[in-house]
Amino acid sequence: MKSKNLSHYLCYFAIRVALYPFSLLSYKTLGALGQKMGLILFYLIPKYRKRTLSNLSLASDLVLQEEDLHRLAKESLGHLMTTCLEYGKLSSEKNIKNLVTCENPSVAQEILDQGKGVIFLCGHQANWELFFLEGSSRMSGIAIGQPINNIPLYDWILSIRQRFGGKIVLPKQAVKEGLRALKQGRFLGIVGDQGMPESGLSSPFLGRPAFTSPLSALLSYKTGCPVITATMIRKEGKYTIHYSEPLFPNATEPMEKEVPRLLQAALQPLEKSILANPAEWLWQHNRWKQQLLGKIKKGYRQDAIAVILPKDKELSLDLKIFRDIYPTELLCFFTPYPLKQDLKAEEHLYKEYSDVKVHDYRFKLVFNLTEDKSLSKHFLSLAAMKAPSIQDLILETHLPINTPLSQLLKGAILHAS
Repeated sequence: MKSKNLSHYLCYFAIRVALYPFSLLSYKTLGALGQKMGLILFYLIPKYRKRTLSNLSLASDLVLQEEDLHRLAKESLGHLMTTCLEYGKLSSEKNIKNLVTCENPSVAQEILDQGKGVIFLCGHQANWELFFLEGSSRMSGIAIGQPINNIPLYDWILSIRQRFGGKIVLPKQAVKEGLRALKQGRFLGIVGDQGMPESGLSSPFLGRPAFTSPLSALLSYKTGCPVITATMIRKEGKYTIHYSEPLFPNATEPMEKEVPRLLQAALQPLEKSILANPAEWLWQHNRWKQQLLGKIKKGYRQDAIAVILPKDKELSLDLKIFRDIYPTELLCFFTPYPLKQDLKAEEHLYKEYSDVKVHDYRFKLVFNLTEDKSLSKHFLSLAAMKAPSIQDLILETHLPINTPLSQLLKGAILHAS
């Protein structure tokens, strides 16, 4: 435990020391440096590059050519690095109005002046920390924040977030503290663009089904307080926040109907803003993850999966096993023959293996059931994190060579029950 605490303090001090020189630079200069560092991240850290490219491809509301896909991925990583560099400067920022402006603060203030609470829904755009910093500099309120394991680092981040009088509450306190704040006529801030399969509430986001926390809509329904979506853009070291029109719940409708409606309506301004400035959104997180931890092993818990079937023989495999394991994920089969099973999956017919080598960046996981290793290499060069062959599954599971493929798949993918 002592060694862990020591490593946390060393990590914290290393970050503070590394960020100090950047705190002396202007926000505009940090933006330029962030873009340069984003390029380094794109080329040197495959995990970030692949996840970004895959998520951009999965957002079907964005229609991107390959050149635009790569450009946006690099710019997005640049914006992420800019946000990281800005933490050191934000820790000593005395006047937030020099950095960020809200275009229409009266939208919320008029409601607060009536003694009614407001629920702000925002996303990971530009420097998302500024939503709460700017808001708490002129309004009384709280926001929900997920802690990190490194306590000294989190305490420092917390001091930045709360420097203008706002309070950050833990997710486990969200309902209790949120209700209290709203009843007191204060605001509650919620980041609403994180993938949350545990919520059980799925709705389209940027053209693809995504699980989202219903907390903003649920608290709105229970208190009668409106939801306002806050969006942000970054331009030359300055930030602009815009509030949507308030969404009020319809108390005459049942909760199970009204909560999804409210949530979807609140997400629409965020989606529109992301589509207008896609590079400024955080494409590096798993917005479309479909399953909870505990069922599928790390490395196989992905949201977009391709399966390449061999051309010279038909496998004696019930392909429904893939849909059983991945019930709601994007599933695609590359096959030389029409599939006989209704798998509710994409089906791409091919004649030669060369036809399989399409530049499709959606797939984070590819099962190559052929003997052509070049197919695995192809998808690994795009966005696949893992592209196991049958031989790889055998080595991974330590099962005999003659083990049925369905058993190999279960052994490799699923945690033991």
